[in-house]
Amino acid sequence: MLLILQKSVKSLQLILNEFTLSLGFDGLTITNSAYTQARANLRHTAFIELNQKAVVEVMYQDDNIKRYKGMRVLGIDGSKVILPNTEDIKKEFGQISYANHCPQVKGKHAYGMASVMYDVLNRVAIDSTLSIAKAYEVELAVGHIAYTQENDLLIYDRNYPSYFHISHLSECHKKFVMRCSRASFKQAREMLQGKGKASQIVSLKPHHAKLKQIREYDLPEETQVRFVRVELSTGEYEVLVTNLLDEQEFPTEEFLEIYAMRWGIEGFYGILKTRLNLENFTGKTAESVYQDFYSTIYLSGIESLLTADIDEKLAQKPTKNKQKVNRAVSFNAIKNQAMDLLFSEKNREEVITQLEQLFLMNPVSIRSTRKVPRQKRSARHLLNHANRQRKICF
Repeated sequence: MLLILQKSVKSLQLILNEFTLSLGFDGLTITNSAYTQARANLRHTAFIELNQKAVVEVMYQDDNIKRYKGMRVLGIDGSKVILPNTEDIKKEFGQISYANHCPQVKGKHAYGMASVMYDVLNRVAIDSTLSIAKAYEVELAVGHIAYTQENDLLIYDRNYPSYFHISHLSECHKKFVMRCSRASFKQAREMLQGKGKASQIVSLKPHHAKLKQIREYDLPEETQVRFVRVELSTGEYEVLVTNLLDEQEFPTEEFLEIYAMRWGIEGFYGILKTRLNLENFTGKTAESVYQDFYSTIYLSGIESLLTADIDEKLAQKPTKNKQKVNRAVSFNAIKNQAMDLLFSEKNREEVITQLEQLFLMNPVSIRSTRKVPRQKRSARHLLNHANRQRKICF
């Protein structure tokens, strides 16, 4: 399990050699084959349980967490994950066609659909799943509801609004904010054109083609929601649908800040895929893919627990810009010290103190006023960045 957590871009045999040396087993060698056979006896559910018991429950045990108006803010989003293209993995997850726009390049590749419910203020993945390539994001999101609490605020991107999803959340008494696309509700389409009030409370009804599904799930055939229009710095409009109906408690002008919090889950996927090299899987079986995915989620939770206090200290420093822990430094330190932290008989407090000293090295400045325009990069530029410029933390 430690070797899986310490996943590296180095060859597996080098990692195994370093592992035996760190344990002081002189003359002992472990082959790739031996390691592969050993991990076949491990179930990925061990990492799911570890994340729940050793990260999520620990984070919330004393309720000393960051909240927005007394609510946990949970971002829910999905992301496609490129998987090794082996027969076992294709059978488990399925494939997606790629490059349909280019007749010269056609084919299929194994993919998975990841879905995560992420506490954006406390940086913890409360629940996560890796499903088949063509899984429906809304169905995966519904599965996360079992891990929510009474006073949570769920934030979704524009792939999630539908009458079924909205009425289901309302029946479960869950607060939500969703971004509407230009193909969603009639009221949202009009508001995106600048028509009408910036905040409107309306009664939604399902499309007649969806009535059968609504009745099968015993959901109400009418529900009350609020549409809120916000203006971006570019002058463009976004329309959000929510069941936060009280305009006194939740003024229209606050929704830009509320929805912006969702960016935390985008950053989380960025860490998984770039900083932790999630798609650099270490095995060619479906079980090894699950192991790598859930161990990476668990590792991110350990990092959040260990760096929370350091982030608070850095934020209080009298610097021009607020600072936070450099994630490249923190993940490198934790992976290097994983043996001492989780397995050895060394004093754990001493190990944590050493880690905290490393976390304080080279902090990152938070320049909240800086605006970096998004640029579409060519495939050649992205490949050059991946091969030569991107810094690997382990």
